[in-house]
Amino acid sequence: MAIMNGDARNRTAAPEFTLEGFPAVQHLGKVLFSVHLLMYLASVTGNTLIITITWADHHLQTPMYFFLSSFSFLECCFTTTVIPKLLAIFLLGRQKISFAACITQASVFLFLGATVFFLMAVLSLDRYMAICKPLYYPTIMNPRVCSLLVSACLVLGFSLMVVPVTKLSQLSFCGSRVIPHFFCDLGPLINLSCSDIRSIEMLAFGLALFILSTSFIITIISYSNIVVTILHLPSAKERQKAFSTCSSHFIVLSLMYGSCVFIYMKPKGTNQLDSNKGAALVNTVVTPLLNPVIYTLRNKQVHQALRNALTRVRLQK
Repeated sequence: MAIMNGDARNRTAAPEFTLEGFPAVQHLGKVLFSVHLLMYLASVTGNTLIITITWADHHLQTPMYFFLSSFSFLECCFTTTVIPKLLAIFLLGRQKISFAACITQASVFLFLGATVFFLMAVLSLDRYMAICKPLYYPTIMNPRVCSLLVSACLVLGFSLMVVPVTKLSQLSFCGSRVIPHFFCDLGPLINLSCSDIRSIEMLAFGLALFILSTSFIITIISYSNIVVTILHLPSAKERQKAFSTCSSHFIVLSLMYGSCVFIYMKPKGTNQLDSNKGAALVNTVVTPLLNPVIYTLRNKQVHQALRNALTRVRLQK
């Protein structure tokens, strides 16, 4: 009986996990720490700059830049959910993470990830309205509607996170506590459980399918209409300008959808967790770093806003 009670306590007690990280290159910890720290700081600085410039310059207070600033804020939060712990692993070898911290990280990661994808779909709808329905655009995409759309993305992302995370927190972990990843993601945690995981596996797959397919379908329909409209523009200069605006979105979409489909939508038999780490790094480090450059820092309006801000700072001195 004592053995059974001990086993029960082992199954139900909140476990402590070990994040495997990148053991093959752990001897390069300090170098990798420096590289990822610079990338993290550049990402946060770039996205914060976008938010600041957008809210400081009245020329950028349009629906598109409102969505982009919201997107930048979510990207800052998204990368901050994962990278600080990865930096601690590289520099200090601190691979241990408590059950509560692991569940919290998985919850926030899922919530922000889902919200970002829905916001990408909203961005595509905004471009569709601006290019295909320019006469109705100012009336339909007013500040109230823009705020409601961003709020809807947040609410939907949170709603989709609650059920799988609740089920995850109720699983038993009685075997290996080593997570073959550099952060607490839903899939690796589920695979460590000694409970019956069939229902939560199906739920996680269905959730990923719904998030990716819904945002992807909205985006494809929007951009299909945009391409048709652009091709009918009379001026070559207008067509070039319209395509230039949309090309940024396509680049970010390719990175995000490509990495997430690779991680979450592969058949179970081919879903090797080790192979997902590189794709996860693209999603959590590279994409947030490239977003400010791809989306706005190469934009002439943003360049002018930055020049205006620097001029005001010099005048104040």
